[in-house]
Amino acid sequence: MARDVADDTEVVSQRRGVEARVSRETFKRLDALVGLLLKWQGTINLVAPATLPQVWARHVADSLQLVALAPTDATRWVDLGSGGGFPGLVVAAVLAERAGAVVDLVESDSRKAAFLREAIRVIGLPGRVHVARIEKVGAELAGGTHVVSARALAPLPKLLDLAAPFLAAGAVGLFLKGKDATGELTEARKGWTLDVELAPSHTDPDGRIVVVKSARPLAAAAHARSSARERPDAAG
Repeated sequence: MARDVADDTEVVSQRRGVEARVSRETFKRLDALVGLLLKWQGTINLVAPATLPQVWARHVADSLQLVALAPTDATRWVDLGSGGGFPGLVVAAVLAERAGAVVDLVESDSRKAAFLREAIRVIGLPGRVHVARIEKVGAELAGGTHVVSARALAPLPKLLDLAAPFLAAGAVGLFLKGKDATGELTEARKGWTLDVELAPSHTDPDGRIVVVKSARPLAAAAHARSSARERPDAAG
């Protein structure tokens, strides 16, 4: 099956499209990642089987979009619910060319975590895998993180809860969303004060990328405003 997918004309075209966008060394890493994914897919359902003919566009190119939206000097990246490695492993393939870069991949499924570790080892990616629930490692990993990302993990309100330690520490949130992104953002604003942008997806006409520059729970924001009102006037 892996050979059939790899040789498909559409897949070859998508592969060349990605090759034109990245450095030669980065492309070698991405090509190795796709090969390893197709090999493991036969025993572990890493991605939806129906998406394999679009693996380069649906998974690789989709993940690459996040790098362009991240701070140019970002070297500490945390990917939540990494699953089959998208976007985490793709990001690691790009950041491998940045000195001191490391991508932390958080995945509670031990079988998928085994694939992530194997990909990091075989391809030589600057990544670390944490086999744990996100709630258990957030506080530990948050400090010094530049970017926190997730793809198809949870609705935005829940995602903000999971990413809260990273956002509070100053990380930028990059979350790949589908056509319901606007509705999810409206719902999220009921509980959060957000500085956020919706960037268009270049791989999904209906998709959006939620770029969270800052996020504060409304209760915390209300408390801060109340404290400011109660603070004595320094000039008085």
